[in-house]
Amino acid sequence: MTHPELKSISDVLRKCSHPCNFLVFGLTHETLLWKALNYHGRTVVVEENRYYAAYFEELHPDIDVFDVQYTSRAGEMDELLASARELARQECRPVQNLLFSECRLAINDLPNHMYDVDWDVILVDGPRGEGAEAPGRMMSIFTAGVLARSKKVGGKTHVFVHDYYRDVEQICGDEFLCGENLVEAINGMLAHFVVERMEKDSFQFCREQNGTAAAAAAAARSGL
Repeated sequence: MTHPELKSISDVLRKCSHPCNFLVFGLTHETLLWKALNYHGRTVVVEENRYYAAYFEELHPDIDVFDVQYTSRAGEMDELLASARELARQECRPVQNLLFSECRLAINDLPNHMYDVDWDVILVDGPRGEGAEAPGRMMSIFTAGVLARSKKVGGKTHVFVHDYYRDVEQICGDEFLCGENLVEAINGMLAHFVVERMEKDSFQFCREQNGTAAAAAAAARSGL
């Protein structure tokens, strides 16, 4: 990441009014930095490669790293979005316990206690998402959106999406994190959303209609 991108995330971590619960999708060059910046808080990393996850945790036992099996491919995005929209009042609703979710976009195989944490900051920088056959970030973005809206206490969650210039990141960000929640987009690379918790009977991710939300997101991307 560039300095402006790192600064945007570090500023949010520094301003947490209590020790931050920081969830990161993707082991990257910045992982040790995230741990250092959030030294008074809890930093958990979710990684697609179980061998790399085990190797990294062996080298750095003070960092919690969990491997996850992504079952989707970037080329399946349109099909998965259509399914999520159809099931928005059922399996793919915005407020739920993902541990029991049957939505195809939900990550439900993390350790049970992960779903009980009220995450203050979430960074989506994984899986790698390069190419139609690679695991896309649809699942991690959807999961981030549900975790943010399903908090038990606390109002807002800061959600960052890296590589926002790519189609999957932009489209799924607009769909599940919503243009109305986009506060900045740094050089088209890092999008910063602020997502509020919702009540259990909520069945719509975005308060604005998709077209209006997409327009708001496009304006934010071009103006920031």
